[in-house]
Formats: sequence, structure tokens, C-alpha cells
Amino acid sequence: MQEPATTSIPITLSSASVYPLTVHDAFAVAKDVGYDGLEVLITGNQATQSATALLALMDKYQLPIRAVHAPTLLLTQQVWGSAWAKIERSVILAQAVGAEVVVAHPPFRWQGNYALEFAGGVQRLTDSTGMKIAVENMYPWRARGREAKMYLPHWDPVPQSYPHVTWDFSHAAIAEMDSRKAVEQLGERLAHLHLCDGLNNGKDEHLVPGRGTQPVAETLQYLRDTDFGGVIAVEVSTRKAKGTGQKEQWLGETLEYARTHLALPDTADRTK
Repeated sequence: MQEPATTSIPITLSSASVYPLTVHDAFAVAKDVGYDGLEVLITGNQATQSATALLALMDKYQLPIRAVHAPTLLLTQQVWGSAWAKIERSVILAQAVGAEVVVAHPPFRWQGNYALEFAGGVQRLTDSTGMKIAVENMYPWRARGREAKMYLPHWDPVPQSYPHVTWDFSHAAIAEMDSRKAVEQLGERLAHLHLCDGLNNGKDEHLVPGRGTQPVAETLQYLRDTDFGGVIAVEVSTRKAKGTGQKEQWLGETLEYARTHLALPDTADRTK
């Protein structure tokens, strides 16, 4: 029997990976498959919003929550009121469950002062709370061959002043960006990684790594060699999976892929 590859970088499961199942299901799958913890996406489901409920799940499954994803998606616009309230309450929840990162999307242009003051507000909240608020890379929206300006200050966080960034491979694929180069440019600002893959077809598919065109393996190996100190969260879409069995198969395949490419050379050799 092969020994599992070992890595010092925690590999967690995003609860978004089991959507539309619940955060309780995410904990159960993470435990069954062998993940090191979870990233919890805050949704309209009350359990994702409650520190008490999440702490109970952490205790039941003996798995930590390493990151909280703020409800800054279009589908969570009704959760937790105003734009800043979504970030601030996410920080409070993250502190309560012991997570070290809050993932947030950049603002939409129509969000007024929130969008105009976003970068400065993120910096102030980071300074005042000590929480890493990691702004995620998005992608250009295109209509009739032209790019629609949807985000402020931009969908690409690399040239922005954010102290912490989350990198998503599926979003990078749509944006036609090279994740390996972007991660190197980000350096120590990279606090979090959404592990998946994607194709340059305009669709945000969040594929199992290796099924798209992004340099996922090379990026993971670079992070291994540069002693990445953040957290990796698997954010693979399993909505097309045929039942829980296939969901776990895809998520198990992704976990094995991550551990293989993040493994130190001596442990990787022992798995061959």
C-alpha cells in the first residue's frame, strides 16, 4: 500500500464544493475524504452564519475552519445587509471559530461609496482586527466581444494595494491569466488559494485540477518550494456529479492531486 504524500500546507474543503448540500454535509464529506479542515461560504443557510452551529460541527467532526468566505457573491446579496456589514460580520464570525482568513470579492461598480472606498476600508479593517481579508481575483465580463466594466477598482487584484489576496484558478482561466506567474508576482500577499481548474471558454466551471488548462501543478510546486504559509481550499464544482459517491470521488481525486504536488521530494518519492 502506498503511503499518502504529506505536506505542511493545510488542504481544506470549501463548503461551496458540495453545493447545494449544506455545511453539515461539507463537514461530513471533508471527514470522510480526509481533508485538513474547511472553508465555510456564508449563505442564506443559518448554520453558515452561526458561530455556535459551526463550533458544534467543528467539535463533532474534529475539523477546524481555516477560512470564512464573506457573502459578497451575487447570490448572497440578501445576506447580512449592507456591503460593509457583510465583511465586518464575516470577520467577527471568523474570529469566533478560529479562522485566519476572510475571503471577499472585489466590489461591483454600482456599489457606490463601498466600491470607491473598498481598498482603504479593507486595509483599515485588517489593521484594526488583525484578520487577513483576502480579496479574490475575478474576471472580465464580456458582452458582444467587449469587456463590461463590472468591478472596482478592478477584477485583477495583482496590481492593487490589497495586503492579502485569494487566488482562484477557474477565474484565472476565464481572465486568460497565467496563475503560476500571478502567484509569483503576489509573493507574500498571497494568503489563500482556491484549488480547482478551468478552461478559456468564458465559463466559471471550477473543474477538478488537471481537467483544465491552468498550470495548477506548477503553481502548487512553486508554493511548496517557497514555503507558502497560507491555506489551500478545494473549490471544485460537484453539481454535475451523480450522487454523493461521485462528489466524494472528485473531491478525493483533488485532495490526492494537491498532496502529490505539494509533497516534499522525499515523501513524494515514497508514494511512487
